Amino acid sequence: MRFIDEAVIEISSGDGGNGCLSFRREKFIPKGGPDGGDGGKGGDINFIAKDSLHTLQDFKLKRKYKGQNGRQGKGKNMHGKDGIDTLLEVPMGTMLINDETDELLCDLINSNQTYTAVRGGKGGLGNARFKSSTNRAPRKTTEGKNGETLKVRLELKVLADVGLLGKPNAGKSTLISKISSAKPKIADYPFTTLSPNLGVVKINSYSSFVVADIPGLIPGASEGIGLGIDFLKHLSRVEILLHLIDIEEGNLKKIKQDYDDINAELKGFGNELSQKEQWVVISKIDKLSESEIKSLKKEAKKLFSRKNVFYVSSITGAGLKKIIENIGKKLSSEKN
Repeated sequence: MRFIDEAVIEISSGDGGNGCLSFRREKFIPKGGPDGGDGGKGGDINFIAKDSLHTLQDFKLKRKYKGQNGRQGKGKNMHGKDGIDTLLEVPMGTMLINDETDELLCDLINSNQTYTAVRGGKGGLGNARFKSSTNRAPRKTTEGKNGETLKVRLELKVLADVGLLGKPNAGKSTLISKISSAKPKIADYPFTTLSPNLGVVKINSYSSFVVADIPGLIPGASEGIGLGIDFLKHLSRVEILLHLIDIEEGNLKKIKQDYDDINAELKGFGNELSQKEQWVVISKIDKLSESEIKSLKKEAKKLFSRKNVFYVSSITGAGLKKIIENIGKKLSSEKN
């Protein structure tokens, strides 16, 4: 199934049923009077967030949704049947936006959270409603109201506490596979990650956090080079950004250059991400000797004097426990 995180659809609620024009006609009852019933209400269109869904692909395949119309009223004061409401399931983290005005209608971030986007039209009145002492046989009815029509843009932003950031092959997918149950594609070539991956990381027996891995960025991503920055929006909800930098083939100057390159792309995307708390994670330290690691830590402390810096190896597991514990403490303090 393809990962689709944006779609535009048109939704229309059901029309209300018309009121009925009817008179009671029964044997031995010469003056039965009006008995036309009201029309039924049109069906609403509702959205519901489901944690079992992870893509908006269905809304790329079908672009228009119409609610069921209400039925016309009947004689004997019978009310027309209301139209059945339509329920559209979307992934948690889906934002509903008026495509014409850019107004945010709702942000569905909780499981089974529902939102009524358009309401069905009211049913018309039957002629029984217009009976009075001066008008014993009214022939007046009203038509049902039309339903509402709305063009809605659906935007999915994954829900995660921590986001992984970095260039292609920085080791993000390997890291998330080691600290969580996520099973992303891992290979020795750039852009193996083509869509966001989510993993749940257990801190202890009673607490955990969600980490998101997005496709790697390269210089010029904000201008559409590589996979561009389309997936950066999925990091907009996170509390902490983990900026992975590959030490394997680089030196300290390259580490700083990689860091600056990615942050330039963040600023090109917008201030929201560039201002989030960012921790530096230097990966693949298993490629270095003990003396090289010691020298690296000394110099990196100068380069990132105001940042939290961690050193990890997803192959050997070095440093992973420490970073998980620190994330747990940070998220716990944020909640308190």
